[in-house]
Amino acid sequence: MVALTPLFVGGLGPLEIGVILILLVLLFGADKIPKLARSAGDAKKEFEKAKMEAEKEVQEFEKELEEEEAATETTETGGEGTTTASTDG
Repeated sequence: MVALTPLFVGGLGPLEIGVILILLVLLFGADKIPKLARSAGDAKKEFEKAKMEAEKEVQEFEKELEEEEAATETTETGGEGTTTASTDG
């Protein structure tokens, strides 16, 4: 049986971070790295904003469902309150 372990078990050390930075400079050039970091930060902000909006919409929808259920329950039980049948036997 083969045991699968994560690639960076102990986390990223200084050597790994240095290699990654050198590769980034070689691939993109030193002038484009700040632009890439800025656009990544903007993308993260937009993602968080969209996530918060989606969570808010879900909460509002759940609240509406609960209100509908409560209204339905009161309507159903309101008509059946104290009905008694009299039988003359």
